[in-house]
Amino acid sequence: MDGMHDLGGVQGFGPVEREAAEPVFHADWERRAFRVNLAVLIALNPGGGGFRHSIERMDPAHYLTSTYYEHWLTGVTTLAVEAGVVTQQELEQRAGGGFPLSRPDRGTAPPSAPPKTEPRFAVGDRVRVREWHPLGHTRAPRYVQGRRGVVDRFDGAYNLPDAEAHGGTKVTDPTYSVRFAAHELWGDGAAPGETVNVDLWERYLEEDR
Repeated sequence: MDGMHDLGGVQGFGPVEREAAEPVFHADWERRAFRVNLAVLIALNPGGGGFRHSIERMDPAHYLTSTYYEHWLTGVTTLAVEAGVVTQQELEQRAGGGFPLSRPDRGTAPPSAPPKTEPRFAVGDRVRVREWHPLGHTRAPRYVQGRRGVVDRFDGAYNLPDAEAHGGTKVTDPTYSVRFAAHELWGDGAAPGETVNVDLWERYLEEDR
């Protein structure tokens, strides 16, 4: 989906800050949020796509002003409320104040198709990433949609997250590592000769004609 979470290639956010010897948890509440995350995911089994989409649905202002583990906490509590495990009112009572959740899911699973395991494309094939703007979950980053690249590697067949995220039938689809020239993605701001590899499902790709 198009959302604030899809920050690849977006300008104006400055460099990625790297903390030397960064701890796994900066505060005890992050450790507890991690435990809550595990418990909810084991209990509800939403799949990786469903969990990621619960975070993608966060209000943009909340997403940009919250930390990594708060994203996780917002996502799994949203899933718990939607599953009827707990209510937002109960969460607010325990928190002693407001407890923001992600927005409702407006996405739908893509049309079902037979599972695929054999790749359509071979290493060296030129491909183009389909350009579309679904309301639901997709693992095709916005900055590569519509761009042309070359298949570098076939990585096997895995569940398509676009279907898994919205309760669709789990269906396998071949996956590839696709190499893009940096100039194809970033234009004149790219350094000559640099490339970017992105892992993509076959249903995101078409022949580059």
